[in-house]
Amino acid sequence: MAALELGETFDDEKKVDVITSSVNESEIDLLSYHEHNAGRLVIDPLEAKLEFGEAVATKLKLTSDGTKVLWPQPTDDPEDPQNWSDGRKAVQLLIATLAAVVPDFDSGIGVAALFPLSKQFNTTTGEINDLTSNWSIFLLGELLVFILLALLFLIGCAVAPNLNTFTAMRCLTAFFGTCPQVTGLYIVTDIYPFHLQARKLNIWTMGFVVSPFLSPFLFGFLVAKASWRWAYGIGCIYGGLVLFLIIFFGQETLYDRTVKPIPKRPTDGIRYRIESLLGLTGVKMAKFRSAWWDVIICPFNVVWRPQLLGILVFEAVVFGFSAGLNVTNVVFFGTAPPLGFGFDQIITAAFYATPIVGVLLGELIGRYLNDWIMRISIRRNKGVFEAESRLWACYVAMPLYVCGFVTLGSGLEKLSVPAVIMGWGIAQIAVMVNTVAVYAYCNDCFPKQQGEISALVNLARTLGGFSVAYFQVPWANKDGAMETFGCEAAVAIGLGILSVPFVQITGRHLRQRFSL
Repeated sequence: MAALELGETFDDEKKVDVITSSVNESEIDLLSYHEHNAGRLVIDPLEAKLEFGEAVATKLKLTSDGTKVLWPQPTDDPEDPQNWSDGRKAVQLLIATLAAVVPDFDSGIGVAALFPLSKQFNTTTGEINDLTSNWSIFLLGELLVFILLALLFLIGCAVAPNLNTFTAMRCLTAFFGTCPQVTGLYIVTDIYPFHLQARKLNIWTMGFVVSPFLSPFLFGFLVAKASWRWAYGIGCIYGGLVLFLIIFFGQETLYDRTVKPIPKRPTDGIRYRIESLLGLTGVKMAKFRSAWWDVIICPFNVVWRPQLLGILVFEAVVFGFSAGLNVTNVVFFGTAPPLGFGFDQIITAAFYATPIVGVLLGELIGRYLNDWIMRISIRRNKGVFEAESRLWACYVAMPLYVCGFVTLGSGLEKLSVPAVIMGWGIAQIAVMVNTVAVYAYCNDCFPKQQGEISALVNLARTLGGFSVAYFQVPWANKDGAMETFGCEAAVAIGLGILSVPFVQITGRHLRQRFSL
């Protein structure tokens, strides 16, 4: 199994030799090379001379230390997002991350208010979960418009006079609020070069992975002393803050670098900003971009690709079972023994610090792990990066996932607080590391379809998670939490074993045969 050594290409003996003398500038479009060679990029400048020839290699733009080739290649235009200052880029990443928090943060408010809502509307916690939490997770599906609509519907949640109105408002909030959980991938790849993208994706991904735990943690203490409506009111304030940041500090990152010649902005100054916020700039620039029909069919054209489909199913299960924990654990915490711990609202809220710490640790681990894997891969592939090396992080994540779920299941069944804390935290570390690896791999394979890829991964996470709360609690009450979470971990690790090695071994061949 020498082919499975970290970072090695799996069929180096079949590597197409590039005859330097046959390459000239007219045969290589450096501004679109990263798209046409999806999943395989020459990173080392010395290897670039061998592959492209001296004449082309000398024109390549490198990192400031001269050790890496920049992909995509920046233009000479100062408005090219790849040329923006680090501070300007950081502001856009911050806004994208804060916006990515909104959907699941809003949805998680209902977890904090689960028991107060059941009392308010004279029903059971199970019905509240089934009518609001589960379906709002399912419906998590122009950034400014969608954030605005999500905010308006969240206000509707705060003032809802009855359960039917509350259910409708909460589901509509989730439906319109999910936009930033898709657009963030666009923003990261628009403004950062390839060798920094996994690290920056780690930050953006952390936003939506940690968000469903933030609101139960913060508002659990609040609803113990005040009305649940205050929790939704504060959620509205947060949504309003994100909307403010988008309006006054958000910038359009889309740049048509592969169009010949590169089109100029239709307007400048404040007019450009206003038209960009309202979508008018997009209308004016549409003639340079994909047609509506191409945009509509692209997700269907992408999803069936064998190098993608198995990984999507794998991520759906891994993330989906963990998403169910957010809705399910609050029931175990609040239910009286012997089925639960019988904790009050304040202790339950404190428990939600556990997955938050887990996600933060996962971000820290993933930041260095992904960079290390990338460096090792490039070095062992003689200066070339292969997308499949991203998936080595999954081998780190999945043992942690199994350990976390088994420990959590044991803790819930035996009512052991330390086991619950350790298990839940370890599971969230695994989810964070695995999710970033999946996003990075899928993005590397389809660099022209960031929107479609981000939407499909988001859809996979949603479909994997919305139904879990329906069966997790009844199953655990019937057969024990140990069996429930143990079986879920077994399913996840089984899919990982079936999909990840297969994609790593056959990935290059699949990318070449089923490229777009």
